[in-house]
Amino acid sequence: MSIYDLPKFNLPKIKVSFPKFLRSRIFGILILIIFISSIFGFLAGLVSGSLFYLELRDYLSETPGFQKIIEKVTEKEYVPQTTQEQAIIDVVSEASPAVVSIIVTKDLPVFEKYYLSPFEEYFDMPQYRQKGTEKKEIQSGTGFIISEDGIILTNKHLVLEEEVDYTVLTNDGKKFPARVLARDPLQDLAILKIETEKNIDENGDLIENKFPIVKLGDSDKLQSGQTVVAIGNALGEFRNTISVGVVSGLGRTITASGGGLVETIEDVIQTDAAINQGNSGGPLLNLKGEVTGINTATVLGAQSIGFAIPINKAKRDIEQIKTFGKIVYAYLGVYYAIINEDLQKDYDLPVDYGAWVGRNASGEETPEAVIKGSVAEQAGLKKDDIILEFNNEKITTDNSLAKLIQKCNPGDKVTLKILRGKEEKILTVTLGEREE
Repeated sequence: MSIYDLPKFNLPKIKVSFPKFLRSRIFGILILIIFISSIFGFLAGLVSGSLFYLELRDYLSETPGFQKIIEKVTEKEYVPQTTQEQAIIDVVSEASPAVVSIIVTKDLPVFEKYYLSPFEEYFDMPQYRQKGTEKKEIQSGTGFIISEDGIILTNKHLVLEEEVDYTVLTNDGKKFPARVLARDPLQDLAILKIETEKNIDENGDLIENKFPIVKLGDSDKLQSGQTVVAIGNALGEFRNTISVGVVSGLGRTITASGGGLVETIEDVIQTDAAINQGNSGGPLLNLKGEVTGINTATVLGAQSIGFAIPINKAKRDIEQIKTFGKIVYAYLGVYYAIINEDLQKDYDLPVDYGAWVGRNASGEETPEAVIKGSVAEQAGLKKDDIILEFNNEKITTDNSLAKLIQKCNPGDKVTLKILRGKEEKILTVTLGEREE
């Protein structure tokens, strides 16, 4: 017989039956048991779940980095999309507290209107008379704090006037009276000072509240195309306005005007970061948060062309103020034009480089060639001399006489190679001192 053909076993059928009244009672008991079990199961799960959550929370809260993970998962704030974007945000956050608004106010006359009636039966003639004075804002700009005791760097054209009041408004809304420590005679730079707030601590000691400061960078390391951030009091109204751009040029020479001042500034930084009226004196920062320049000028009628003075030029002023209490420059005492190929061609000059004494940029004669009493006069310089070299450095459009003089200090002895007619001469000059 195959194992698949095993014999069938017939089990006897057992029938269990309950009376009708007993069957309904058993059904009710079963429903009640299920209901009670559900309630107890829910309560047990709620209690155990709560205890588990508390234990888990306490455990994870002590786990390093877990809180940051939770914050990262649940945060709803904007997350910067690029490292450059984050760098700009960090620069603004770090530098803004040290960027200040400079408000210039002046006592101006107040006039009232009254009427004079020479012909009462016909008409009254309006007249005006002064009724005291009122302090009014006449100008505003930007500066930035460079030392914890309140030294501020800004533009000279913003603080030229003497009979005015200067007020510094910090980023947190506090106001401080400011005084001008010095104005640079050659650069559009000025240094101001505000005093720190003084308080008494709980021990009765006098403490000073230090100001936030910006870090100063090295403008000699700037490169064209480098990202920069400008911060300033745009239009005298919008404090700490941010604009971002690149260094679009280096070593520019411009003629700037503002605040009644017109001057030629060499070696400035060109940028396409927007510099509006009121931005003057504000910082131009790199992505490390270092000041690389001082915003100073923009081109009227152009778009995205602004200029900043390299911070390394300001460092010299800062050190002189700390050391001598004033800003001084070496001084020669001549009016001149830098010779280029056009001047050489137009005036048939023997050279295409050098400083042509007594001429302007167009080759026209200046009212005065050598300043009377200057070291240039004492050394024997004359009108139409061409200074070829200064301390053995050739004078060119890229290496001007002014730039070479700025490398020296008052009292330094220098040699000048000059061309007088067809003869070359060597002169020795002890440089004088030029103050603001």
